[in-house]
Amino acid sequence: MIDSKIEAIIFDFGGVLINLDYERTIKAFKSLGIENFHQLYSQATQENLFDDIETGAIQSAEFISGIMKYLPNDTSTEQVIEAWNAMILDVPHSTIDLLQSIQDKYRIFLLSNTNEIHLPYALEKWYETTDTRFEKYFEKTYLSYEMGMRKPNKEIFEFVCNENSLDPRRTLFIDDSAQHLEGAKQVNLQTHHLDSIQMLSKVFS
Repeated sequence: MIDSKIEAIIFDFGGVLINLDYERTIKAFKSLGIENFHQLYSQATQENLFDDIETGAIQSAEFISGIMKYLPNDTSTEQVIEAWNAMILDVPHSTIDLLQSIQDKYRIFLLSNTNEIHLPYALEKWYETTDTRFEKYFEKTYLSYEMGMRKPNKEIFEFVCNENSLDPRRTLFIDDSAQHLEGAKQVNLQTHHLDSIQMLSKVFS
């Protein structure tokens, strides 16, 4: 149950509004030849290459080239992209229903660590569930690779709050990654750790 003082909601995207399975990407890269991909990338931690694409420090071509260094010479760009996107699953109809049901109650924002490879594919999945424009559900969307910063650094939360005149004490941030909540707490945002996307509706019940 959300505290009655809450006026705004900041949603994470992956794992909160759209289903993710990191193991699918780990397995996909393992099948391509990177046995230790789980050590390079996971929900909780990742190498600089992944941080760099999520903050826009590098673009897709450089990211793919960086991955290729770990792969057999005959690996194609398309195989790398497919493996990288393998973690992105579906958008539940319950996601859309929930966003529609709370639009008149709260100011709604999106804050996502993502990149220019993942986002178009994630939006394809979005439009498999609804024809309604993605941006329509949010007052504003914030994407790490466009901002040049990423969660859990507190600066990204400060930026969102300051730009929209949000009172952190009256703003709820929902994320499925515990480390991201720690950054949000540093700027006094209210937080909720979502254990599974299926539990999202219960937050608002």
